[in-house]
Amino acid sequence: MNTINWFERLNHTLETYQKDKHIDPHRLQYHLMPAVGLLNDPNGLIQYKGTYHVFFQWNPFGTVHGAKCWGHCTSQDLIYWQEHPPSLVPSEWYERDGCFSGSAVEVDGDMVLFYSGNVGHDNNILETYQCMAVSHNGFIFEKKGPVVLLPEGYTSHFRDPKVWKRDGVWYMVIGAQTFSQEGAVVLFASSDLKKWELKGTLAGNRINGLIDFGYMWECPDFFELDGNDVLIVSPQGLEAKESFYHNVFQSGYFVGKWNVGTTEFPHGEFIELDRGFDFYAPQTFHDQLGRRIMLGWMGMTDEQEAYQPTIEKGWVHALTIPREIELKNNRIIQKPVQELQKLREGNGFQCRTSIEDETKTWPELAGTVSEIKACFQENQADTIKIEIRKNLSIVYIQHMKRLTLERKRFIDGKIESRSCFLDKLEDLHIFLDTSSIELFVNGGEEIFTARFFAEATDVDVFITADGRVDATLEKWNLRNPKEL
Repeated sequence: MNTINWFERLNHTLETYQKDKHIDPHRLQYHLMPAVGLLNDPNGLIQYKGTYHVFFQWNPFGTVHGAKCWGHCTSQDLIYWQEHPPSLVPSEWYERDGCFSGSAVEVDGDMVLFYSGNVGHDNNILETYQCMAVSHNGFIFEKKGPVVLLPEGYTSHFRDPKVWKRDGVWYMVIGAQTFSQEGAVVLFASSDLKKWELKGTLAGNRINGLIDFGYMWECPDFFELDGNDVLIVSPQGLEAKESFYHNVFQSGYFVGKWNVGTTEFPHGEFIELDRGFDFYAPQTFHDQLGRRIMLGWMGMTDEQEAYQPTIEKGWVHALTIPREIELKNNRIIQKPVQELQKLREGNGFQCRTSIEDETKTWPELAGTVSEIKACFQENQADTIKIEIRKNLSIVYIQHMKRLTLERKRFIDGKIESRSCFLDKLEDLHIFLDTSSIELFVNGGEEIFTARFFAEATDVDVFITADGRVDATLEKWNLRNPKEL
């Protein structure tokens, strides 16, 4: 499909959405999401000429995974996002079945995108090309075509280029699958962004003690952080063990020391970035304030995806809130960016309370779009439970040292859970947005992200303690940024 016909079809789709649009209690307010269709991976995160740009995988023509384009939003403050026409749409032979995920860099005042061009054939054979596009203003891009072809030793599951510069050299990592059906991250180097030299496998199965660690590694991101090197990757095919790897796909990271310019990257264990139900394909960028900021896809390609009630309204999925990340004891700590405090209404609600063998609630805690903090000063309770909107529960059992997030399944309403081990529960920082929760535990040491679909009339929050707990509670209703 040529570009003109593609945009004509998009305009018709958006006009139909506006005509048929009606009140949707599950539509998120302060999360980045397009008007219609299916969103997945964040792409091309960059602060360019003072403006934050977020691109994302987008199928505007349905709520299924198809030939994706690059949706595009910008912001001055990481809160209010302005939607723009897609920046990359599948129009050339090397991308006819989708402009897949990638990254952005600034070069001599231009924004340069790198992405995977996807071509499919009827016999299930795929072709993949790593492509480049250049813009003088960050909105209109000239496609330069493929710059990296599929090297020997890897299947056509070879995608998601992340590009950065270090010590005067450009580097690219790509998610890959070997012919042995093993996941890997492949490293390239370049002096001009046009000609790329294959360096080899940077990380993957059978490297640094990893064995049978997934059949495909997607969406790699490689960067310096607090004196170390961090590789983020999304492996597919990990088997669940204890409280780990219970989603169909995972996202996590390795911390190590890279011998710059080589494929030598000795690293530690794989650590999951998020312990909830709906987090995948994160990407980070460095902003002009010196922060490393991460956004992820708040969704998952699993059996429940097709059962989300928003599909009836013509949309599905969103991105997470922006999170600032740092390293502490070789573990990533995630915190909501400070700018989100601008969404708070008034002085909010604060109280100190004691709960002992009882359930308490406060009218001020009720709501559908809010931020809640709970700090526990003295905890002699064996169980603390926070129930949210009759759909979610946060449960900490002290003798088991286990924190659990429970929700109702989209398919049948049965309870499902995700857990992590936690020596001590100190604080919970909760962001609610109509149909999502992002839970930051103990200052961001653990994170749980999930979608949920409560009845619009269920707005109450209950806290139960088996034993005695002293706590400080804070709560703010959050404004819709489009109304600021």
